[in-house]
Amino acid sequence: MMSAPSLVILAAGRARRYGGVKQLAPVGKHGEGVIDLIASDAFDAGFDDIVIVINPDTGPLIQEHVARHWPREHKVSFALQHELRGTVDAVLAAESSLDTSRPFGVSNADDLYGRSSFMNLGQHLRTSANHCLVGFELDRALVGELPVSRGTCVAVNGHLTEIIERRNVRATLDGYLADDGLEPATLHPHTLVSMNLWGFHPSILPLMHQAVATHDFNQSAEVLLPVFVGGILHHTPMRFDVLTTPSRCIGVTHADDLPLAQMLVLEEIASGSRPEHAFSR
Repeated sequence: MMSAPSLVILAAGRARRYGGVKQLAPVGKHGEGVIDLIASDAFDAGFDDIVIVINPDTGPLIQEHVARHWPREHKVSFALQHELRGTVDAVLAAESSLDTSRPFGVSNADDLYGRSSFMNLGQHLRTSANHCLVGFELDRALVGELPVSRGTCVAVNGHLTEIIERRNVRATLDGYLADDGLEPATLHPHTLVSMNLWGFHPSILPLMHQAVATHDFNQSAEVLLPVFVGGILHHTPMRFDVLTTPSRCIGVTHADDLPLAQMLVLEEIASGSRPEHAFSR
């Protein structure tokens, strides 16, 4: 049994499509923000501490919110990503706050992954030497009608072999369509997709440094985790286990998503899969 893992929450995004600090969007029954429910799920799943990656603009608001609402017994630290150069760079911003002898998870700050997803992730990181990805079925990873991007995954014998970023994905009367010029344009409802819920061991960090150091930021402004992992799958012996989950991923990408996200959280509470209050078991 390995040590209890840490969790890195990526909260440095500017949320241009949402139009506010969507990490604090009030999705909980009692006004709890998205990041509050994520942290509550993670601590209940046995994660030992949380590192929140923030930017200089909205970071102080998030820090103030955490200080006011999170129980003081939980271990929380903050890392600053000065330039928004993507999610790989954001993880590296948190490196100095991590105990690099222990595994760590990575999550977005604007997606609720479900408590069972964090339970599966925490258990895997405590018992397996492999990196991992928690995969969601497409029809349980879309909220609202506006288009989003999703990383579609191919798994063989439970191991990730390919991940392809699909853009402008939306639900229509004809099914799930990706309007990005790639084939197939119609995606199966049970297509496995990445929602950026990862499990890593410290051996991944040198490869992340190399990816950022060799990236041409004039060609692409960001180094993204799905692209990074997709690029190393065929060039290293590292293995990524795919952990499936029955949970719905409730994301808040656009302001119009908020009422539906609130309703879905209420459904989780009513079903007993989520406590009524954050930070209560």
